[in-house]
Amino acid sequence: MNDGGDFLVGLVALALLPLIGLRLYRGLRDGRMPVYRARIVREDHAGKFWLLFTVHSASLIVVALVAAELLLGLSLRERL
Repeated sequence: MNDGGDFLVGLVALALLPLIGLRLYRGLRDGRMPVYRARIVREDHAGKFWLLFTVHSASLIVVALVAAELLLGLSLRERL
C-alpha cells in the first residue's frame, strides 16, 4: 500500500497535468511556446517550436505515468 509521501507526490503530479496540457493547447492555438522570458514563434522557428512541443508532450506522458503509479499502485517499477 502507498504511504503518505507517495500519495502527496502523486497528487502534485496529477495537479501538474492540466498545466502542461494548457501550455500545449495554447502553443498550438497561438503558435508560440514560452521559454523562460522568450517565446518561440512557430512561423519564425518551426524546428525549435516542434522540438519544444515534443518535449512538453513527453513530459505530460511521464508525469501522467508517475501520477498513475503513485496514486493507483500500478507496480510499473517492478515491470521495468
